[in-house]
Amino acid sequence: IDELPPGRKPVKTVHRYDAKRAEVFEFLRAEIRKGRQVYVVYPLIEESEKLDYKNLEEGFGTFKKVFPEYEVCMVHGKMKAKEKDAQMQRFASGEAQILVATTVIEVGVNVPNASVMVIESAERFGLSQLHQLRGRVGRGAEQSYCILISSYKLSNETRKRLEIMVNSNNGFEIAEADLKLRGAGDLEGTQQSGDGLFLKIANLASDGQILQYARNVAQDVLDDDPNLEKPDNKLLQTRLTALFRRKINWGLIS
Repeated sequence: IDELPPGRKPVKTVHRYDAKRAEVFEFLRAEIRKGRQVYVVYPLIEESEKLDYKNLEEGFGTFKKVFPEYEVCMVHGKMKAKEKDAQMQRFASGEAQILVATTVIEVGVNVPNASVMVIESAERFGLSQLHQLRGRVGRGAEQSYCILISSYKLSNETRKRLEIMVNSNNGFEIAEADLKLRGAGDLEGTQQSGDGLFLKIANLASDGQILQYARNVAQDVLDDDPNLEKPDNKLLQTRLTALFRRKINWGLIS
């Protein structure tokens, strides 16, 4: 799927620093006055779980204080399922205008009236997760917005991540950019980032079309000669065996 469903508009994404929080609050108030609803997402990382829950609770308190005229609800992974569902229902029904949450809302949540996604500490999220969270808005006919809030202290890679989110709504472009930033990892192992591949010439991030063509040719060869036993394919078989000998030997251990 490389285009939006009929009637939907691309989500407008902006990056704001913590110091601009007051302006963000005013924008949220204006959207709520129009009858819209707002998601506010906080990161929750296992290594800093205790501190993250504290930040979530404090954020919930801040939004209740700043928006006393509106209903604010909260959901997170430590809540009992029944309680979490009840709070989600309050938001889905329109009873609550603001939902403060962890990434439990990343998938499976559909509230077309929610037009704003605020992502706190956006620098702590990866590109794929930021894009996934942004997908929670933009489900109705009205213009939707994603606001990435971060500290000023950002690494070059983090700054690039946020710039990519601001400049693109295209999932394919974002995935390609993520690949360039993080590296491909090891396709046959558990390493999920970095340069774990044995590729000497090809670059997965920039050679997509060539690699697809090569894959099609390889598939044709294997369809015709699955075990590479024909004379024309003997050299290829020898080369592949040499490349993968180490992995093949490990596979023979029982």
